[in-house]
Amino acid sequence: MVPHILTALYWLAIALAISPILWLIFQPYVKGWSRAERRASHLLRDLLTHEQFRQLFWYGYLEIPSPTAPHRVYRVPRHSGYVQVFEHGRAIMRLCLQPVESLPDSDLVVLHKLMIEANEETYLQKANKYLCIE
Repeated sequence: MVPHILTALYWLAIALAISPILWLIFQPYVKGWSRAERRASHLLRDLLTHEQFRQLFWYGYLEIPSPTAPHRVYRVPRHSGYVQVFEHGRAIMRLCLQPVESLPDSDLVVLHKLMIEANEETYLQKANKYLCIE
């Protein structure tokens, strides 16, 4: 009787450990994502390196190094929210920059990544800034 309970607990622990991964894989189909959301997800997957996609998947954000400031990193969330700016490992500000029309979350990540990499100065000029005070 005890070995059966231990086996059941073992399989339950495995199921709980992999359930977040399975949810992220099958989420687009379970939630009934629109065509635009599926296309945005595929575009994001194609645009990011394996390491960047893994970071976004596991940590919920994508870190984009500044093209102009060597110690600056932009942390773009996977879902809507503030972009955090870090310098020398410390958060210095949060940025709010949204498109006029609603976009899928994956497209927002692409938007931030491309804007930062293409023209960081314009990106910073357009964003609403909130300084982090300790």
